[in-house]
Amino acid sequence: MTTQTMTSSAVMNGAKISGLQILTLVLCFLVVAADGFDVAAAGYVAPLLKREWALAPPQLAPIFGAGLFGLAIGSFIFGPMADRIGRRRVIVLSMLLFAAGSIACGYADSVQSLAVLRFLTGLGLGGAMPAALTLSSEFAPERNRALLVTLMFCGFTLGLAFGGGIAALLIPRFGWPGVFFFGGAVPLALVPLIWFLMPESLRFMAGKPKYEAEARAVLRRLTGRDDVRLEAVVPEERGTTAAKASVLATLFNAHYRAGTLLLWLAFFCTLWVYYQVSSWLPTVITDSGIAVTEAAAIGAMMPIGGTLGSLINARLMDHYNPFFVLTCSYAVAALSIVLTGAAIAHPGWLYVAVFCIGLGLSGAQTGANVLVSGFYTTAARATGVSWALAVGRVGSIVGSVSGGALLAAIASKQTAFVVFAVPAVIAGCAMLVTGRLYKEGK
Repeated sequence: MTTQTMTSSAVMNGAKISGLQILTLVLCFLVVAADGFDVAAAGYVAPLLKREWALAPPQLAPIFGAGLFGLAIGSFIFGPMADRIGRRRVIVLSMLLFAAGSIACGYADSVQSLAVLRFLTGLGLGGAMPAALTLSSEFAPERNRALLVTLMFCGFTLGLAFGGGIAALLIPRFGWPGVFFFGGAVPLALVPLIWFLMPESLRFMAGKPKYEAEARAVLRRLTGRDDVRLEAVVPEERGTTAAKASVLATLFNAHYRAGTLLLWLAFFCTLWVYYQVSSWLPTVITDSGIAVTEAAAIGAMMPIGGTLGSLINARLMDHYNPFFVLTCSYAVAALSIVLTGAAIAHPGWLYVAVFCIGLGLSGAQTGANVLVSGFYTTAARATGVSWALAVGRVGSIVGSVSGGALLAAIASKQTAFVVFAVPAVIAGCAMLVTGRLYKEGK
């Protein structure tokens, strides 16, 4: 029997997407959905904790801050690990960690203990999403990779969106611990499915003797054939030393250095402005005399617009220069933030402006996640994704605390929102420059 040698790209880019590719994307969708629910869990239970533990609002800050800090640290830790031991194994380890952390949160009896446990939960959350993004990118065919990875990432939004409804069902019967128990039980139930059904990345396994048998098994599941072997070298790495260099050296070598720093700047500024606007917009709206219920409805326009923006950007990125597409998306975001300040006294226009913030800003963030998942060479891809997200999460911490200071320092709300838009402009400029530097590809 003649043995056929194929590259991982050739296998993934077959004429028809395989069942295993679809299964991998669905499992990654479930991973980020569980991730999304757990990220928001503290927000669902905060009002109950405030009342039950007799806390002032500032005393809740360590609970939220610890989770965000854990997310950033987890991304820095698990990214290089995924490039050493594989994406699937890191997803399993991360889910076990954040499942255990979330369940333990249900037994917390003080702000201090809950903050520590939210930090540990955040460590796991920080590893799961980047590894899922990387794996889904490596299993999606190039012709519609942006769309498929974006659809996968919508699981995170779904976890956030449905989390409130699930919490509303759990809290009357189980109290606030029930939210954390559910947030831990779901990933725990997913672990065996992921371990037995989710394949490891062929790109990761190519050329590694210790994964030869596993790679053959994945090839058999993808092609239905026993006479196919995986080419030892990924085409993008042929003739380079990227695979042999350390991950850190790859991210900052002569080729990737500028792109790494510019993408980090874009991620930092994106989550900075996202958390700045999303955290403080409800306060600004209610302070202007709009009822709390209507303020909530206006705020809901942001994730709705973000979902639509993500899908639009994905389709455009599959057909046009993705850097230019995202630059335009940041421009829409910046203009919409400025117009939101001008529309504060006009609720009808405020719905439109906030919707457009989500369309541009959330759409750009999801698109940036997709872009970075295909930017780096295979040997450093998981680290590149994880560290970009980690830098972005540092920006989220800055944004969540800086908005109040800016609103207090600037008397005019219109002027404050002009300042709020500055990070979106910086992110767009960083993306535009990156596109010009890497217009010929990697």
